[in-house]
Amino acid sequence: MRLPVLGGGTRGRTGKGAGTAGGSGTGGGRAGTGGTGGTAGTGTADAPGGGRASGGGRRGKAGGTATAGGASGRTAKKDGTGGGTGEATATGTDATTGRTTGPGTATGGTTGGSETMQLRVPPQLTALAEGATADGTAGTGRRRGPQRKGLIPPGLFKGDLLLAWLPLALAVVLWLVSLPFVGHRTMGDYGLLDRMPVTFYLALAVLTCGFLFSLRRAGTAPWWPAAYCVGLLFALKAVPAVLYDAVRYPWASKHDAVINQLLLNGELNPYRVQSGNMGAYEQWPGFFSLNAAMVRTFGVESAAAYVNWAPIVLGLLMMPVLVVIYRTFTEDWRLVWVGVWIFQAANWVGQDYLAPQGFTFLLHLTVLAVVLRHFVLPGSAGPLRDRTLLDPVAAPVPPPTTVRQRAVCIAILVPLIFAINASHQLTPVMLCVSLTALMLTRRYRNWGVLATAVVIMLFWDLTMGRPLFMETLGTLKDSIGRLMENSRAGYAGQLTGPGPELAGRANIIMVLSVALLAGIALLARRKLIRSALPLLLVSAAPVPLFAVNDYGGEMLFRVYLFGLPGAAFFAAAALVPAAAGAGAKAGAATGAPPGSAAAGTPGARRRTGRGDLRTRVTAIALPAVLVALVAGFMPSYYGKEKMYYTPPAETAMVTRAIDRAPKDALILATTGSFPQALHRYEKVEHWFFAEQELPENEKMLKDPAKYLAEGIPGGVPAAIVILTRTQDIYSAGEGLLPPGGFDELREKLEASPLFQVIEEHPYGVVLEYRPAGTPGTRSGGTS
Repeated sequence: MRLPVLGGGTRGRTGKGAGTAGGSGTGGGRAGTGGTGGTAGTGTADAPGGGRASGGGRRGKAGGTATAGGASGRTAKKDGTGGGTGEATATGTDATTGRTTGPGTATGGTTGGSETMQLRVPPQLTALAEGATADGTAGTGRRRGPQRKGLIPPGLFKGDLLLAWLPLALAVVLWLVSLPFVGHRTMGDYGLLDRMPVTFYLALAVLTCGFLFSLRRAGTAPWWPAAYCVGLLFALKAVPAVLYDAVRYPWASKHDAVINQLLLNGELNPYRVQSGNMGAYEQWPGFFSLNAAMVRTFGVESAAAYVNWAPIVLGLLMMPVLVVIYRTFTEDWRLVWVGVWIFQAANWVGQDYLAPQGFTFLLHLTVLAVVLRHFVLPGSAGPLRDRTLLDPVAAPVPPPTTVRQRAVCIAILVPLIFAINASHQLTPVMLCVSLTALMLTRRYRNWGVLATAVVIMLFWDLTMGRPLFMETLGTLKDSIGRLMENSRAGYAGQLTGPGPELAGRANIIMVLSVALLAGIALLARRKLIRSALPLLLVSAAPVPLFAVNDYGGEMLFRVYLFGLPGAAFFAAAALVPAAAGAGAKAGAATGAPPGSAAAGTPGARRRTGRGDLRTRVTAIALPAVLVALVAGFMPSYYGKEKMYYTPPAETAMVTRAIDRAPKDALILATTGSFPQALHRYEKVEHWFFAEQELPENEKMLKDPAKYLAEGIPGGVPAAIVILTRTQDIYSAGEGLLPPGGFDELREKLEASPLFQVIEEHPYGVVLEYRPAGTPGTRSGGTS
């Protein structure tokens, strides 16, 4: 990093007659000008003449400011003399952590052509002062012409700069080359894992290696680790956005259905009882209203045009928010970017698709970032203001704010908190729980922001969200305290099939790995934990919700998601060693410098040895863990991909079947996890009859026609059964049906006289229920 140049020289006085050249001045770069010598005496042929001295020098290589000077004489015809003096001072920036280092000084001068220089620079300062060459001597004073600036920055293909951008460029090329060979249309039992080419996995490896190297210059060039984190986000999650010709996650189509309903009718019906639990979406319509406006603004047909890009957009928006939160507690850029990297690699839960949860999670983190930065109470930091009691890389506590300043911040946060409550049911609870946890610290004991969040949440729950809110309150007596049931995933809680089973094991390993690393940081970085205690409390705050509700079998994933930002930070703290040297830390207790006798006591040497050992361990653990987390992400995120991708032909078949159904018809399916399952949800009813415990479904399979006939209410104008390939994969992978159960169900219904096939397709079948003795033809009568 180059030093900015300050200052210019002062011109000396001109001599008269046979004078001696002279001058002095200080200058920076080529700007300084030394003294001007005397001119030759009149009529004297051999009078000494003067030249002029110019200050100069080279720019330093480290961050900070510098003033520099130096001069050399340029004599006239005889033995005139010239000279100049200069001095340089510089302050630098540590290239690894970004922390400011101490100043150094340099003096130099020339007399009669001889050049001497004295240099005093701290060891951590790697810059060369202005006017000094690499070997410590003063510059020659030779005037340099204007530098030509080409299109390619100097040093782009040399040294550290080459190693900073080359792995990133190589990873991008490998990733792009791999895309045509991704077999997403021919996925087998392992989803996309065995359909990704070798070049894709090689791109991830190169990206990880480049990120590790970029950490060496994270202090002075934090944009390089940031670029690699962006690259990781695209590499891991952009494949479906680029390649898929259908909406990833079939259940995401119900969000598109709500947006289309809003665009079509211009209003929602929050108090109408909706099938498929769609009333909850109309009672919290903020997210859908925003997307309806986006569809109109972009001029696209529906939100399906951009739905697969949601993980990328949300990930990019979340990255600066995480940086703000992490920088609140550490000055070490290495720790910040490793935390962001771990968050990206460990965020496999699939809640960042086009859904209210991903949107409100971003707003939730934004509110917490503002609170952590701008809601510190005066006089609450106490001993945390003493740097000797903190970790070497701990950030100082943010400056306190007055009551008036906090009131202004609350006014700014109200629209964000309101948007959270207008868009999602669970996130407002998580926000209130997190703000309550912050109340346990002296720094953030703010009743105002907590009261605001609680009042807005209750206002919405008792008005727009009243139907679902009252229904949920009625079920709490049966769910409170049932930890095992509330913490299970899905309906049956038992994944089946090679891909889903591998994904389930990978999920558990990923959760335990991040938790283990965070636990190590709690023991090894206690001083950092002391200053970052608010982040620790916010991370642990969602855990007690396991004892309250299962949230439709998803509470496990939601608790992990809301605890992940803090867990990623502490996991990074376990892997990134403190920036201060072991010797410096050893003498810190007595105030002695590292090389003094006090720093060399047995206790100090033991501390030094432990610090060196920890550094060596983390040097091995950091790359190993980052590679392992990226590797674990793949089965966790793509192991069940076969149930997430739906061929367009299947989507078209479902759309035709529901479009043919008359108003108030009943749509039957094993599960709602198939494309367009809730198409026209405001005009038809739904029954997803296999979304129950496995023993109940085994009973149903004994005579499915009778089971469905008894469950279809009388008076419905039509009852349509839709069975698709995606339902087959999902019901088997999630353990809703036993192996082969879906095929058995289809065969028995097709053979039953109570059901008639009205459309059959390689991707599924559509049947209509016709009770015995019903005259006439069936709706849709083509096959």
